Amino acid sequence: MRAYRAGPVALAMFAALSAGCGGGSVPAAREAALPASPPASPTVSARPLAGKIVVLDPGHNGGNAAHPEEINRQVDIITGRKACNTTGTETDDGFPEHAFTWDVAGQLKPILEGMGAKVVLTRPDDKGVGPCVTERAAIGNEARADAVLSIHGDGAAPSGHGFHVIMPGLLPGHNDDVVKPSARLGRAVRDAYREGTGMPYANYTAKNGLQTRTDLGGLNLSKRPAVFIECGNMRNEGDAAKMSDAAFRKRMAAALADGIRRFLG
Repeated sequence: MRAYRAGPVALAMFAALSAGCGGGSVPAAREAALPASPPASPTVSARPLAGKIVVLDPGHNGGNAAHPEEINRQVDIITGRKACNTTGTETDDGFPEHAFTWDVAGQLKPILEGMGAKVVLTRPDDKGVGPCVTERAAIGNEARADAVLSIHGDGAAPSGHGFHVIMPGLLPGHNDDVVKPSARLGRAVRDAYREGTGMPYANYTAKNGLQTRTDLGGLNLSKRPAVFIECGNMRNEGDAAKMSDAAFRKRMAAALADGIRRFLG
């Protein structure tokens, strides 16, 4: 409670009240009326990602299948040479991975922007070709991203279900500085995604939803903290039903935003 300092008028009134009551103390009712300091409340930032840069990489692209000569072109990913890009997978009902990833990224972007982040996409629409995995990594590097998230849907055997997050393995002399922060990003995304969607860890690959690989160009070539997420197995009936549902994709996007906030906030 703050100290109370009365002015001249208040002092006069106080004296009169004291004389009338025959005592020198403030009555209980008057004492309760003295002004009190409001309780301190913690400051919570409405924009926890202000000043942060996030690159979202929606896997594949809608025009890839029509340009095999371009996407099959071999590129250097440090540990070998691989195709520039691929067409991705699809559900048994024909919902393609490129459309899935584009929609999730499109819903994730405004959530992150609402938290104050600057968001960069590796492709502007779902009608183009590529870009190559090397170019996707370069976009994150050039943007000086604080976090890079590559969004995918897996095409494993139909019996497999669940999601997993892929983190970069150490390539000495190439990605030494980003392996540890990428691992932290991977754990944050994994935990938030599981909590937010209720989906289980993949039962056919990875361990506890986490995997380290050195055969993915987007991770090998990244100089910024980066992870891939396989949001589910599109060849599995149960996962496919969730991934094909617009409301559930919105839930996925919210969970991924939470994971990035945990890492950067």
